[in-house]
Amino acid sequence: MTTQAVRLFRKMNGLFAVYKPQGVHWKHVRDSTESNLLKALNSCPPPAPQLALQFQLLSGGENCSSKDVVLSPSMVPTLADHPLVTGPQFHKVHVGVGHRLDAFSSGVLVLGVGKGNGVLEHLCKSHVTRDYTLEGEFGKATDNFTHTGRVIEKTTYDHVTLDKLERVLAMIQGANQKALITYSQVDLHTQEAYELAVRGLLYPHGKSPPILTGLRCIHFNPPNFTLEVQCVNETQKYLRKLIHEVGLELRTSAVCSGVRRTRDGPFKVENALTRQHWTADSIMQAIAHFTCLNNVMIHTKNYKIQT
Repeated sequence: MTTQAVRLFRKMNGLFAVYKPQGVHWKHVRDSTESNLLKALNSCPPPAPQLALQFQLLSGGENCSSKDVVLSPSMVPTLADHPLVTGPQFHKVHVGVGHRLDAFSSGVLVLGVGKGNGVLEHLCKSHVTRDYTLEGEFGKATDNFTHTGRVIEKTTYDHVTLDKLERVLAMIQGANQKALITYSQVDLHTQEAYELAVRGLLYPHGKSPPILTGLRCIHFNPPNFTLEVQCVNETQKYLRKLIHEVGLELRTSAVCSGVRRTRDGPFKVENALTRQHWTADSIMQAIAHFTCLNNVMIHTKNYKIQT
């Protein structure tokens, strides 16, 4: 008979997203999730113990001689399979990690459990775009491009305007658009390539450097500013260096005070589980939600192809 714990374990198959706070290592997020899932499995009530036939020796009474033996049959529970005897039924739940975030960064971190680890590997190899918001601060430069690093230079920034910043961002995005065309390995003279470019479906094939597919300023209040970035094959170190390079192009300096991932492929920040929801119940609901959403997307895509 299948136990409640086994039924729960069989449901732990799929992908889900959590929100990794800044200052927390991704390994801590993974270990906490694994621990919570394992705790939920082993806290399931054990099945009712099996009954075994047992004979008890009874006294024959005063009128019986000492040679008489009276046996009484009874059914008693066997405790050989009880968790207090055998220990926890589950000892390991493997949770895989998708595109990682370093300790300085926060935001959407995609995890996989069970058969979802195979899907997670495919997601990591695919060229899905990811969205970030980057917090920057003009006026200083550090040895690691962050506001917490050792200050190596201080500069003025009074000459920096929103118009100048947007021109620099447009220049950077233009250079990245050319790189995207180069690494997409398509012939731009064909109708197919033109349609892909118009629909924003050009992706690099094979290995490529980090490429920005979108870049704009969404907040400007010197010395602070915020950029919204869409990219592929990026690292958080590359994004922090991007803030530094923006400062150099504006003839000043700038450091990064925050990197926040708001989307990783189909996973958005509004669907990511915060720390208090890294529980088995919330994770199962998140897996079911993504599976249902994915099925709807596949059905819609197939419908469009048929029509």
